[in-house]
Amino acid sequence: MFPYDGAFALVSIVVHLVCFAVTWWALQCLKLDAWFKSGKSTQIRVLFVLLTICIGAGVASFLMDYYLWSSVFSEGF
Repeated sequence: MFPYDGAFALVSIVVHLVCFAVTWWALQCLKLDAWFKSGKSTQIRVLFVLLTICIGAGVASFLMDYYLWSSVFSEGF
């Protein structure tokens, strides 16, 4: 019923990586340096990485869930 196989895992990895890349790109427009203490560039970069992982994983999970739900929905009719 659910396509939990190697191909699905590969697609899921690719979708997650693409979402991470798009999230990282989108977060680059924020000037967070002005919001934090000077000299804390390493911590700001770590915050960017953590925000990228959180937002990207959420978006990727939504997209993969939507794909699964739509495939199950189409089987019902």
